[in-house]
Amino acid sequence: MDRILLLEDGRVFTGFAFAAARTAVGEVVFNTSITGYQEIVTDPSYCGQIITLTASQIGNTGVNALDAESSRPHAAALVVRDLSPRASSWRAERDLDAYLREHGVPGLTGVDTRALTRHIRSCGAMKGVIAPAATAPAELNRLLEEAPSMQGLDLTARVTCALPHEWDKGGAERLDPSDGTDPLSPQRARVVVLDFGVKRSTLRRLVDEGCAVTVVPASTSAEEILALNPAGILLSNGPGDPAAVRDAIRTVGALLGRCPIFGICLGHQILALALGGRTFKLKFGHRGGNHPVRHPDGGPVCITAQNHGFAVDPDLPDGVRVTEINLNDGTVEAIEHPEYAAFGVQYHPEAGPGPHEASHHFRRFRAMIGHESQPGEIVTRPRTASHRMVGQASRLDEP
Repeated sequence: MDRILLLEDGRVFTGFAFAAARTAVGEVVFNTSITGYQEIVTDPSYCGQIITLTASQIGNTGVNALDAESSRPHAAALVVRDLSPRASSWRAERDLDAYLREHGVPGLTGVDTRALTRHIRSCGAMKGVIAPAATAPAELNRLLEEAPSMQGLDLTARVTCALPHEWDKGGAERLDPSDGTDPLSPQRARVVVLDFGVKRSTLRRLVDEGCAVTVVPASTSAEEILALNPAGILLSNGPGDPAAVRDAIRTVGALLGRCPIFGICLGHQILALALGGRTFKLKFGHRGGNHPVRHPDGGPVCITAQNHGFAVDPDLPDGVRVTEINLNDGTVEAIEHPEYAAFGVQYHPEAGPGPHEASHHFRRFRAMIGHESQPGEIVTRPRTASHRMVGQASRLDEP
């Protein structure tokens, strides 16, 4: 055992180094998905986190360019029980070890991931450091003390795009890289994606639903977004504490009522905050592909893919409805504000990885922008004092 994982509470786990041989610090979390490790490590929502995968063997199918959810891995490090010594898939272009090494992401294998997961479930997600076993305890403690807490941390600037750009690839791209569609077709409704760390699967789903997609940086103002004449706006997933993304909350507040808005994960939380709600940090978060959700009053159960450490407080302002809850712990999984044609889901309807049972939300969003506007037109609804004008301002000023 040449590497250790030291947790903030003093618990130590040992293992062997793979990928990049360097020290890593981050919030230690776990994901219960059986497959999809490449999509997980390249999901920008994991920025600043050390991911523990609970599946017993990782790396069997290798890595390929088309399964990446972004241009590079965003995880601070990866912890696994057993790293497969070889990749065996006709789609594999390299193995996981080489891929992470190329991008400077350290890995730790040979770890008792069951014990680590049980510890996090009992004690909560916490900071951890992966370092050589011979590292002095004082140095390890210094690294942990200097690492920022995830609570209060805005990480969107680290994962958002640098400049606005068009996306025109649909889901078929993953099978045929030459496949593409014309985003400027007059039959396509313009959707502006506010990029807080968007996954490529989300962009592909929008194209597949007949949208012309423009992706803009997280710092883009409401005026700049509206100048693009969107028929709809999507607020993407992303990392960090939603309450810390204050400029984006104000931007979304200014966009309410201008055209339909769809929020996913962090985007859902930012939408709730812009409407006057609150968010809070979960003990260890929801990360995996088997989370059941349902309407609060009953009805069909949907199995969803999830990846979040924060949740929306169910005490929401007038006009905001909770439309789905998590059946494991009762937390809010979806909201809507009919007056502003705005809705959000806490989980990932695009999957990547995970079940596709929630993909109907993309069809819902497309239907909203399809029957209410033609591409390029703005739908304007009256803004009333009942919306979050007073409540949002006071809550944004809170520490």
